[in-house]
Amino acid sequence: MIQKIDPKDITRNPFAMIADDWMLITAGNQEKCNTMTASWGGVGILWGKPVATCYIRPQRYTKEFVDREGYFTLSVLPKEYRKALAFCGSKSGRDYDKFAETGLTPAYADCGAPYIAQAELVLVCKKLYAQELGPEHLTDPAIDAQHYPDHDWHTMYIGEIVEAYQK
Repeated sequence: MIQKIDPKDITRNPFAMIADDWMLITAGNQEKCNTMTASWGGVGILWGKPVATCYIRPQRYTKEFVDREGYFTLSVLPKEYRKALAFCGSKSGRDYDKFAETGLTPAYADCGAPYIAQAELVLVCKKLYAQELGPEHLTDPAIDAQHYPDHDWHTMYIGEIVEAYQK
């Protein structure tokens, strides 16, 4: 059973959690929401608040939901959901009902933001800042060629972690 915790009580290694385990970024409302897999992001303190960052390319359907809503969630799932994570990272919610296809279930935080019920850890984030990344700010130009051959630069979102849930 998932329980509400203080973000300071999260014990998972954020590097393994994001890069190795991956996470689902979910946004929307009870009428319509979408989720996508992410392996880039971070957690920390900014402006005196616990925050999480995530990065979304412009073509991703979930970006429309994150841009429109005031909240988004980050859900970390157990390893047995790796196939669902792969599906959510390679298929668009414009073309598929990701919940029906994967068996994942949306649940809703106190603020109404959707998250994934099967998650081991959920971070509910109030959107504080969004900015498109771009090559003009790089200090290592190799990043542009390696990660952005199509010039589809991510938007960075910073969200205050207002609720955290853990199994």
